[in-house]
Amino acid sequence: MEKDTYRKSPQPKKKIQKGVDTIFRVASKNHQTLSDNADRKANILLSVNAIIISIILSNLFPKLDKPSNQYLIYPTLLFLCFSVISIFIAIAVTKPHITSNLSSKGKAVRQKANILFFGNFHKMTLDDFENQMDKLMRDKDDIYSSLTKDLYFLGQVLWHKYALLRTAYTFFIIGIVISIVAFVIAFYNAL
Repeated sequence: MEKDTYRKSPQPKKKIQKGVDTIFRVASKNHQTLSDNADRKANILLSVNAIIISIILSNLFPKLDKPSNQYLIYPTLLFLCFSVISIFIAIAVTKPHITSNLSSKGKAVRQKANILFFGNFHKMTLDDFENQMDKLMRDKDDIYSSLTKDLYFLGQVLWHKYALLRTAYTFFIIGIVISIVAFVIAFYNAL
């Protein structure tokens, strides 16, 4: 019986509002942390591939012009190609993804735009931006709607980053495995 009474008893509005504010703050912080982690992992992949390419170009490539080392050409090129593809995908992860929902006059499209995101207000004049912010701050529902849009679009960017990161790591791993197999086959064929 106590449980039902607890559920039905209304909570004070300030407590609910504070909880909602905390949800938005924590979710935004978590999204930013995940974005930083994706960028860090992409940078690790970039660094590792840059080292691999440097080693290939400085140590292996000069040896390929000798007739006795011709069997290394294809495995080396294969390894190099997979590393370059992995680099390009990792760069795409760190590349900024900016959307803009502005009308032709530089005013935010109310239903789709998020005035809190710089991509939607960077072309506005200061007066237009202040007017839009003033309208936003007058209505609590609009504030929460804008914060919700902000979280949604941050999540969309995160999904895109992590999908690309997964692809980059997959190419990297597949490239290493295929290249090692190609080197082993080339060595056995050269014997």
